[in-house]
Amino acid sequence: MTIELARTQTLSKPWGVADPRPWSSADRDGNTIGEVWYERSAPAAPVPSLLLKLLFTSESLSIQVHPDDAYAQSIGLPNGKTEAWYVLRAAPDAKVALGLKRRLTSQKLRDAADDGSIADIVLWRTVRAGDTIFVAAGTIHAIGAGLVIAEIQQRSDATFRLFDHGRGRELHIDSAIAVADAGPSDLRVTSSRLTDSRTLLASNAYFTFEKVELAPNSTWHLDAKRETWLLVVDGSARADSFDLAMGDAVFAQLDRIDIHAGNVGLAALVSYTGGLIPDLMATTEMETTQ
Repeated sequence: MTIELARTQTLSKPWGVADPRPWSSADRDGNTIGEVWYERSAPAAPVPSLLLKLLFTSESLSIQVHPDDAYAQSIGLPNGKTEAWYVLRAAPDAKVALGLKRRLTSQKLRDAADDGSIADIVLWRTVRAGDTIFVAAGTIHAIGAGLVIAEIQQRSDATFRLFDHGRGRELHIDSAIAVADAGPSDLRVTSSRLTDSRTLLASNAYFTFEKVELAPNSTWHLDAKRETWLLVVDGSARADSFDLAMGDAVFAQLDRIDIHAGNVGLAALVSYTGGLIPDLMATTEMETTQ
């Protein structure tokens, strides 16, 4: 039985931002911050199955692809990488790429990666705050500039770059071609309202991704039957013994999180392993401040 305030780890990236506030107040040390990872608070704790992170982009990321479980295990990795994104903030005309405009043979994909024309072959689409994007393993994808994204993924750093905008970092053309679905992919994810407080964003064999919105000063409990992450994206709350504000996260497993929403309510992303848990949350009372 576990409830922990997650600790954060910041990663400098060439496409990151100088100031990730209000999502993170981490010391930048003069570097641009591209990612904030949420980790278990105890360094010796078992490694979770999922990785929750924030992404901050001032430039486009590499065009890349992740392996599925079978390929990852064939090269000695424990698992592949399927992920989902929730757009927290988007500049006007901010875009992500998912899939290709047309299907390519392996040789045509290699040629496009070699000459850089893949940047024009991936299908870029405009996104806005509140959009959800599901990125199955094998999907060629990229994230453009001007975005803040919350990502939940299988815990893996297996990323094969096809093109990196001349940054000089290592490419992984052979591996990328071996795992890529070199064709179109559907960006659209249709969210569904589960209750007045819960919206299902994405669900698959690896994880379920939800948004919860709690009324001001309402009291709830979240039944974390499985590995569960909760990330505050607006408002505030008291969760067990922790005061939570925007950008704070909680890890729980085989335990119940008692949540009291703050004076302006709470909006949070909740991710957990496996399929949908119908009775994830229940309200215990409603309180109104005078």
